[in-house]
Formats: sequence, C-alpha cells, structure tokens
Amino acid sequence: MKLKRIIMGMAIMMAGVFSASASDSFSRDVSILPTVAQELIGKNFKANVSLIKVDKTLGHIDEYDVVLTDGTEISFDRQGNLKEIETSQSKSVPKGLVPASIARYITSSHKGQHIVSLERKRNGWDIELSNGIDIRFDKEGNFLRYDD
Repeated sequence: MKLKRIIMGMAIMMAGVFSASASDSFSRDVSILPTVAQELIGKNFKANVSLIKVDKTLGHIDEYDVVLTDGTEISFDRQGNLKEIETSQSKSVPKGLVPASIARYITSSHKGQHIVSLERKRNGWDIELSNGIDIRFDKEGNFLRYDD
C-alpha cells in the first residue's frame, strides 16, 4: 500500500513537470521573434502579424509559428530561419523566398500555377502548387519527384 502511494505521488509529480515544461506561449508582439524572422516578414509580406505561437519543450524554444492577418502561416526555427510558409490558394509564396532554380522549374513546367506552400527540409524542399500538385526538390533546387 505504501509503495502504491509512492509510485502514484511520483507519477503526479512527473506529470506536473512535463506539463509545465512543454508550455507554449502566444503573443502579437513581433519583437519576440529573432531579428532574421522579423526582417523576412517585413521585406516579403504586406499583411501584419496577427498571432505568434512560441513552441517550447522543456523550457527551450523549438520554433515560432506566425499567422498573418491575410491567413498566411509561417514557421521559423529557434534562430529565426524559415522552415515553412503556407498561403491560401488565391495567394502565392513571395518570389523572393523561392530558390531561383525552383522558380524557373515552376515557370517552365507548370505555367499558370503558383506556389502556395514552401517547406525547407533537411535534404531539400517540398512545395505545393495552386492546383494541389506536390513537388520535391533537392537542396540545390533540382527537381526530384512529384509526391502524392
């Protein structure tokens, strides 16, 4: 019986520690973003910041998720480097953020389409076009394949 109470007490303490250490915070104050992220938003987007979610694990910032007033969603890593951008179907990812080789491929192979999602991955890029086609590129922006 005593062992059960000890185990139960430890379980409750651990649950409290993990729930307190994995808390996220929300803000509208752009100054909480790293300078790199602030500059990227300022140079490439006309819409204002609506909400910033700071994802934390064990008290350390993992990433920043930003929502603009036009519905665009942008994710940055803890240093402020771009991870992902998602826009509505009627908008497109700003051309200045798309690697030149990817932009050339889209212009030549998918005329009339625009990029609505751009994600930087460890080994390359994933994009989604306005017609729903997903395409993978390597780090240098060379076409790899179409995804499902």
